[in-house]
Amino acid sequence: MFMLFTTIIGIALGVLDVLFGFYDHQTGQGFLSGIYSLAVLIPTIAVSARRLHDTDRSAWWLLLGFIPVIGILILIVFWCFDGSFTTNRFGVNPKQDFLYEKNKRTQSDIISKS
Repeated sequence: MFMLFTTIIGIALGVLDVLFGFYDHQTGQGFLSGIYSLAVLIPTIAVSARRLHDTDRSAWWLLLGFIPVIGILILIVFWCFDGSFTTNRFGVNPKQDFLYEKNKRTQSDIISKS
């Protein structure tokens, strides 16, 4: 969700930059969108590392982003994978309690219906 909202806000600020004349054609960057990009740089790196940890990969995989085109495509594929179902070397699955409770309710429903 963070990346979705960041992208939507970035596009909206880019449009506002063009409308209000803040867009610089030499640098290809607007004032509002540039300030916003700097503001969300660290949180974006943190969210990306967390997502890689959910899939049991080290945050060092983020360095693939420096390889033009192919690197970012590989990262997008990694980010789209579902996380580990159990505890991995980076910690507990954040959805583990939810999945346990959901499975527990399903089993109790089956038992009560028999």
